[in-house]
Amino acid sequence: MMKATQKIILSGLVGLAISSAAYADVLVGIAGPTTGSVAFLGEQQEIGAQRAITDINAAGGVLGDTIRAIVVDDACNADQALAAANQLVSAEVVFVNGHICSGTSIAASPIYEEAGIIMMSPASTNPRVTDEGGPNVYRVIGRDDDQAIVAADLIVSEFAGQKLAVIGGTNPYGTELAQGLIGELAKRDTIPALDLSFAPDASSYEDIVDQLVAEAIEVAYLVSNSPSDMGLIALQAREVLPNIQFISADALSGEDFLLVAGEAGVGTLFTFGPDARNLPSAALVTEAIRDEEFFEPSGYTLYSYAVMQAWAQAVEAAGSLDERSVIQALNTNEFDTVIGRIGFNEKGDVKGVDNFVIFEYDAETYSQRP
Repeated sequence: MMKATQKIILSGLVGLAISSAAYADVLVGIAGPTTGSVAFLGEQQEIGAQRAITDINAAGGVLGDTIRAIVVDDACNADQALAAANQLVSAEVVFVNGHICSGTSIAASPIYEEAGIIMMSPASTNPRVTDEGGPNVYRVIGRDDDQAIVAADLIVSEFAGQKLAVIGGTNPYGTELAQGLIGELAKRDTIPALDLSFAPDASSYEDIVDQLVAEAIEVAYLVSNSPSDMGLIALQAREVLPNIQFISADALSGEDFLLVAGEAGVGTLFTFGPDARNLPSAALVTEAIRDEEFFEPSGYTLYSYAVMQAWAQAVEAAGSLDERSVIQALNTNEFDTVIGRIGFNEKGDVKGVDNFVIFEYDAETYSQRP
């Protein structure tokens, strides 16, 4: 993370930071939540992106020029994402690593499209991000319609006949993935006993728990962009339903879930892209981040690193920073990244990475199932 002495605050947005070398030749944006309940996701994103920038610069930068980054805070809030995006447009960045939350990506992408700026998300899984986004929108993570298929298969294969509740957060990611799962379950002749929603940042979720108890729920699918909220639901539910099984989605890759849930979170299953830390293509970077950044590159850290790699290689292939030229390069080339050799389809969705897989929490962390 950049030292406080290397940052200045730009008017109109708390959390916008520019390094002391901001007058570099190539300016890019990193847009994600650096405050709020999912700030840990922004930390993963920033560390991954900044490490990639450091490594790319050490290898000669892009087109022989140095990359420097502006970091903006969208707090995983659509309104603040609009302010963050406008700040990056005003700063004349040529590329945006972001956003993290699907709702903020959906909100901000039209601003970047109008300004002629490419954005690439390391984490936004909602199908609408690329289905509705312009030709400037890309992502290196999978889509929730695929994630719902994997989750439905897991539920039907391992928990058939058990009473199921689907509980989604009131945000585009949580609401739409929950409904996508229900649709996939219906194709498999499975109907949840409960279909619930919950607001973020509550001090208690006893109303949710009471409904789980009333229906004698055995399996609860929780999905929200806040692992701490899901952790609190798990903690409170486990007290009265000691054998309940929790299942979730990629946002649970932040270990804040276990900090709140504690022992109640042990055994929780969730879907996410393959753990890049286990890939040979990420071995050196993983080791460097651990040793030099003193940070475990879990979750979206390496996905954010891959965003910068793909964009930088596209710029080199295009021989230009011009948006249309770089878009053409992104659409017609493949790129060697820490998450593997990837490309993008006509919508901007990533190609070349494995689909969602299953992870499980133990008492200390999570690991990918064999």
